Amino acid sequence: MKLQRKNRLRALSLGAVAVSGALALTACGSDDTGKKTTDGSSSSASAGSIKCDDAKGQLLADGSSAQKNAIDAWVKNFSQACGVQINYKGGGSGAGVTAFTQGQVAFAGSDSALKPEEVTASKKVCSGGQGIDLPMVGGPIAVGFNVPGVDNLVLDAPTLAKIFDSKITNWNDPAIKKLNPSAKLPDLKIQPFHRSDESGTTDNFTKYLIATTPDNWKYSGGKAWQAKGGQSAPQSAGVAQQVKQTAGAIGYFELSYVSDGIKPVSIDTGASKPVAPSTESATADIAAAKVVGTGKDLSLQLDYKTKAEGAYPITLVTYEIVCDKGNKADSLPATKAFLRYIASEDGQKILSGIDYAPVPDEIIAKVRTTIEGLN
Repeated sequence: MKLQRKNRLRALSLGAVAVSGALALTACGSDDTGKKTTDGSSSSASAGSIKCDDAKGQLLADGSSAQKNAIDAWVKNFSQACGVQINYKGGGSGAGVTAFTQGQVAFAGSDSALKPEEVTASKKVCSGGQGIDLPMVGGPIAVGFNVPGVDNLVLDAPTLAKIFDSKITNWNDPAIKKLNPSAKLPDLKIQPFHRSDESGTTDNFTKYLIATTPDNWKYSGGKAWQAKGGQSAPQSAGVAQQVKQTAGAIGYFELSYVSDGIKPVSIDTGASKPVAPSTESATADIAAAKVVGTGKDLSLQLDYKTKAEGAYPITLVTYEIVCDKGNKADSLPATKAFLRYIASEDGQKILSGIDYAPVPDEIIAKVRTTIEGLN
């Protein structure tokens, strides 16, 4: 039953249903998400520990679709406790950063830290301050595939790079056979899918390829997809849906979007065994991340080249981007209350139940301190 409920949650997360009333969500399955994220307890039980303070009104936010399922679970609990309406569009990291630097949202979500030019742009909307990165959600970027007759697949960085750069075009290619000697690989064309929108998921996925196999991935990287060939779809849900319905397809998206019809690739990192994406294997990698931001900025440096046993190398951390100073007075109380909740122990506990990884204790403690100082 637990597996059925998990699969049901994942399938529901690929749809989009407008929710009205006390919540302004843009994804479906909020009731199931609430039950799953609190490990069977009621949403009101989680909401009881939320400090609303002076939070009121409505918050507009946009950004990372990678964290959309987490945001929806958090919003459900927070809105029930505080009566604040939160509309998180989940239009992608690029859209979120743009909306933030144009002053259209109270906060943004991005799977990539702000670039110097984006920090400069943020100073126009953060009176006396600037935008900062607060790591809030961790997790693996799953490489999902749909190959009839193949349930388990191992790939390494060079093979992945060649597949997504259209250099390996068939599933029975010798390079894939070598990594999967017991698999019955069909004579079937590979259909690689990538993001059509600017995405921090793309940025992190290609950072992994650049770091581990630069000879096979000679692109500069960034939120926009650069390689030639392949097909595209918007947001993580769109890529996952295309992989699910296309025989021979492969794509990249967060583990929470892996569902019936999609299997995750295990990565040969050089460790004794290939590593499958999971909250545990992602946490093992993220735990080695270093804070490289300055001042109140808490941007992280991830280890894409890890060979540690059980550490999954293709991970991301989603940041909530907010002004350190100069936040809008009318939305600041609700913004701080919501960020305080999602960074809290209760908020972080939700993540592992929906295929995300909590932020390591040492780092999330710094996030909590920074949130209290927002003004």
